[in-house]
Amino acid sequence: MTHDPETSGAPTPQDTPNGTPATPAADRVPERDDPRDPLDAALRKVGSGTAVTENGEIDVLATIGGWRGLVESVLPSAVFLVAFITSHNLWGAGIAAVVVAAAFSVARLVQRQSPVQALAGLAAVVLCVVVALNTGEARDYYLWGFVTNAAYIAAMAVSVLVGWPLLGLVFGLVRNEGIAWRQDPQRRRRYALATWILVAALALRLAVQIPLYLADLLTALGTARLVMGLPLYALALWFGWLVSARQDTKPVSEGRPDQPGA
Repeated sequence: MTHDPETSGAPTPQDTPNGTPATPAADRVPERDDPRDPLDAALRKVGSGTAVTENGEIDVLATIGGWRGLVESVLPSAVFLVAFITSHNLWGAGIAAVVVAAAFSVARLVQRQSPVQALAGLAAVVLCVVVALNTGEARDYYLWGFVTNAAYIAAMAVSVLVGWPLLGLVFGLVRNEGIAWRQDPQRRRRYALATWILVAALALRLAVQIPLYLADLLTALGTARLVMGLPLYALALWFGWLVSARQDTKPVSEGRPDQPGA
């Protein structure tokens, strides 16, 4: 699954097996409808970050990187907020946040994890700190989160409007549907709704946090950033999974009332 834009590079468990059964023949995508190889590979790489349990339900905690991923996404921002509130030293708060993020990255590199995955969170924290130091305003530490949220909102909204909802592409691969769901109007609507739920969660962040930013309420802004970070993202992801679940129809009984001889 794609990274949460506001948590700035929280890791995803790309090596977690999804545990889903082999695709039934009826659900396989006809060969003529398969995407081109590069597109298919790209989508599968994104979908591999979405973990599911053995019974086929989404594992939200594993998808956001587990408890480790949650801590790594939250702690640098929490350290920055607490350090600045207590010391009013922007440089000190920024350095503290970078040191924490760097420690997480080093730990992942020592464990020989992907360098991109290990350094993504550190790069995002460094960017946030650089923006704040450049303007001299502690509240601008959170400015980059607004930009990435707006970009994700725009991208997901466009994906729905053009008939390729993002969560349909990701969840469709996880559920072994490929892109065959696009042939079913009901499935398209469900995946569109799931994507709109994620859009709404990101839009809610902006609706709450931008007024706090403009009012220069740093403590409230930092707290809202923590609460509305991965927890809200994970909740929206879970709801999106639920509303897009396949509704299998039961076969019609041979003895229904409208048939002759019933």
